[in-house]
Amino acid sequence: MHKRIVAAIVARILLFGCAIMLVPLGLAAYNNWHSHETTAFLITICLGVTLCILLLWKLPLQKADYSRLNVKDGLAIVGLAWLTLSFWGAIPLYLGQVTAGFTDAFFEIVSGFTTTGASIFADVEILPRGILFWRSLTHWVGGMGIVVLFLALLPALSQNGFQLYKAEASGISVEKIEPRIKETAKILWVVYLSLSALQVILHLVGGMSLFDSLCHTFGTIATGGFSTKNASMGAFSAYHQWVVMAFMSLGGTSFMLHYQAVRYGRWWYWRNEEFRCYLGLSICLIVVFAAVLYYKGLSDSPLRDAAFQVISISSSTGFATADFNLWPQGMRFVFLLLMISGACAGSTSGGLKVIRVVLGVKIAARSVRQSLFPNAVLPLKVDNRVLSNKVVEEVASFFVAYLLLFLTGALLLTVTDSCSFDTALSAAAATFGNIGPGLDAVGAMTNYGGLSIPGKWILIFLMLAGRLELYAILVLFLPATWKK
Repeated sequence: MHKRIVAAIVARILLFGCAIMLVPLGLAAYNNWHSHETTAFLITICLGVTLCILLLWKLPLQKADYSRLNVKDGLAIVGLAWLTLSFWGAIPLYLGQVTAGFTDAFFEIVSGFTTTGASIFADVEILPRGILFWRSLTHWVGGMGIVVLFLALLPALSQNGFQLYKAEASGISVEKIEPRIKETAKILWVVYLSLSALQVILHLVGGMSLFDSLCHTFGTIATGGFSTKNASMGAFSAYHQWVVMAFMSLGGTSFMLHYQAVRYGRWWYWRNEEFRCYLGLSICLIVVFAAVLYYKGLSDSPLRDAAFQVISISSSTGFATADFNLWPQGMRFVFLLLMISGACAGSTSGGLKVIRVVLGVKIAARSVRQSLFPNAVLPLKVDNRVLSNKVVEEVASFFVAYLLLFLTGALLLTVTDSCSFDTALSAAAATFGNIGPGLDAVGAMTNYGGLSIPGKWILIFLMLAGRLELYAILVLFLPATWKK
């Protein structure tokens, strides 16, 4: 690994993160210049800028250095950048005295940047507005990707940043819309900004305040789930809930697919096998769940409640309008499966991604057919494209690694917190899949504040590993990573 280059780029990303923190600082200062939160943001920004300037002075970069980046460097930069920004982003919460300790502050901000939405706060409505805005803003920044935003703005990486882009992107393969990665990153952010602006406008038209509109847009389009209300989206009208449902669905769809649909026509969505499966499964579950809720009398608005919870969980957003802990066990089990599967690759959602689940089913079906016809050549196809054996092997290995980490996390939680099986399994699934609410003690109307400190650190690791699709975090624990 090129340690000097890695450290210098991470320092630049941290400096960029400090610049973003000026927004909640301005809001905090506007509300009360002498408040704890204003002081906390000021101290954090000043310390961060000072540290970055020292590092940049000690570790100067030449343009040629960027061309030396390799796969190992890319993974290390992404993993270290997310850890560093999360650590620095947690300092205002800790210094602002809104958390009991640094672990809680770090948990909350990791949950923000990874768009998980799992919170340790029992009452978010008493939090200062600057802190509320900051935790929601971390959703929006982390949704499309910290490094992708950095790539879009840094000219020096316009041709040599593919290793970083690939390390942060999700899915079975990494596509570029344009030959230059800088242009691809810009296009993705333009789509992201456009959808965000449209949602804010729709909320304002419906009478929501600008502050709430921004915070809930950040949590929706980034499929995060942090709300400014204790009742989440249940505190708002049906109109706002339908708006959020629409944009949660858009957030769970590949942003490259959005761009292609705008450029080539809406029919482009239907050419994508993953999107068809994602949409079809969501519609089927909404119909079935609405029928069950109506038949059992568990909701006054069965269709809206079923649609909201299914879309929220399948897109890994985590907003809630009902306490699905009270729903039948079979429906809760389906939610657990949705937490694991997630939405589309290339979106802001978490989980395995629908494309890997589809491929997993195809691999299993091919194995059965191969046993019947041993000499047959049975290629695997997605969108009428034959996949290489390398891609198939990567999907299979990712499945194994994902399930092993998920089950290990759930097992460790039962040890550290002596919690129920439902709590441990759903907490691991909800954080690893970047969903937010789980079941039982960490359900939609509860929080993660009651977990032990070791338990929270286990979930912090799962959130980061899930958002970065395992490798950018796991590689930091390998001794070979740190060798030249």
